[in-house]
Amino acid sequence: MTQTIAFAGKGGVGKTTICGMLIQYLCRKKDGAVLAVDADANSNLNEVLGVEVDMTLGDIRENIARADMANPSPIPAGMTKADYADMMFGNALTENDDFDMLVMGRTQGKGCYCYVNGILSAQVEKYAKNYRYVVVDNEAGLEHISRGILPKVDIILLVSDCSRRGIQAVGRINEMIQELNLGVKEVKLIVNRAPGGVLNDGVKEEIAKHGLTLAGVVPQDETVYEYDAEGKPSVDVPEDAPIKQAVLKIFEGLGL
Repeated sequence: MTQTIAFAGKGGVGKTTICGMLIQYLCRKKDGAVLAVDADANSNLNEVLGVEVDMTLGDIRENIARADMANPSPIPAGMTKADYADMMFGNALTENDDFDMLVMGRTQGKGCYCYVNGILSAQVEKYAKNYRYVVVDNEAGLEHISRGILPKVDIILLVSDCSRRGIQAVGRINEMIQELNLGVKEVKLIVNRAPGGVLNDGVKEEIAKHGLTLAGVVPQDETVYEYDAEGKPSVDVPEDAPIKQAVLKIFEGLGL
């Protein structure tokens, strides 16, 4: 049975880094195939994982748009636009030794991402059944979940920094989850970049105020910054790095 785990939280809190480390953790468990989904148009999950992506869903959308305007059209005679699109989507799934990856990407034009969202929905539905785990780096809000763009989500991991405003932001996301009655089995909070891995009383009060369930605290770790500055994948930080030790304990505590 496929288990879908989605990450949510405002930008800049280290959500993508922790998401990448969960993907690495699940791959090492060898409990089944893993599909990594970068569902944030502004995300960089592939860089965190050290994977090169040649084609995103946004790229394909642009190619299809150009096909409509091209003369002559690149769509082979006798092939429908839908068949042509389906053929191109075969290039969007990046296959790696340990996991496969699907990246939403962004479009070049203005306007909403409705078209790309629809593509993402169809492709995740197409592939999800082939995987034991689907791990989704979601956008800051819950659009992909609330609009049914992603399949049913089993676990939502809310990621915040250790500020009161950060906790308030994920608190609002948690309220939205409850209001939408999404049928999520678990919603847990991970607080990232806490000095010394310790939360002060004010932040603890804010967590309790919003009814959030704390899965764990990740300490501030300069190793992540150093790896990022040097262009190294964040998941490759040493196993004894404070962040690696902390997330391992959290993932084990979640029963993943």
